[in-house]
Amino acid sequence: MEDQATEFFIATRAALSQASALAVEYSFSIIGAVLLLVIGWTAASLIAGWARRGMARVRGIDETLAAFFANFIRYALLILVFIAVLGQFGVQTASIIAALGAAGLAIGLALQGTLQNIAAGIMLLVLRPFRVGEYIDTGGISGIVREIGLFATELKTPDGMYRLAPNSTLWNVPITNFSREKTRRFDLNIGIGYEDDISQAQEIMLDLANADTRVLADPAAETFVLELGDSAVVLTLRYWTAAADFWPTSRDLIKSVKIAFDENGISIPFPQVTYSGALAAKIEPPREEDARPREVDV
Repeated sequence: MEDQATEFFIATRAALSQASALAVEYSFSIIGAVLLLVIGWTAASLIAGWARRGMARVRGIDETLAAFFANFIRYALLILVFIAVLGQFGVQTASIIAALGAAGLAIGLALQGTLQNIAAGIMLLVLRPFRVGEYIDTGGISGIVREIGLFATELKTPDGMYRLAPNSTLWNVPITNFSREKTRRFDLNIGIGYEDDISQAQEIMLDLANADTRVLADPAAETFVLELGDSAVVLTLRYWTAAADFWPTSRDLIKSVKIAFDENGISIPFPQVTYSGALAAKIEPPREEDARPREVDV
């Protein structure tokens, strides 16, 4: 009985000694892991903040793009800190890195469309074919840009509707930006009758354009004969105006030209075809007997 008690006492001391050794060893690992987490978390936040402020000072870098790269740097540093913490406990980090790579590949394949939108969003923010507040048209999508995100772009259509367009649909097509340039040209084409005075009509159109303060003096407005149509002589009034005044100016001048033509007896004919010569002789009016109703025997 005494021998068994001695053996139990010896085994208990050995277990307690081993447990204390493990506690001391892992306590240092736990303390080191906590310190790594605190320092790594703080350093990642500070570095991301510095990167964001630094990119914000660079001309041409959009705020959304700066925030994206700052968050990317922060999360990349946090992943490295997490791997270092696991290394404190003797975990094989090589296998973890391989697993993260495989998981990243799987997620990338699953979210291929989303990643494509992110890549397109980054390119839109870097190259900036359009900015917030500009009116664009891609053929299928048009409107005023309200916000450029990493996944999609928000627009407001001319009729006041909200539209959300994935960035990939905006990046892979030609984009027409109606607001980027400061000035725009407008060609006002109006047909007058062949019997009307061309010079008088051109003078009226040019005077109306020069009298409008929204029409730019340089380059100067001009008029010319565009073509001899089937039923009218088509005249063109070409002028330049500020981009913001493009639509109001064009609408006002169209109305003014119509009123001025009416006051000066210049006609704007309807589409018609006039036959003359041999062709007119071939077209005979219906004879009276052909126009009478015929009696039908029953």
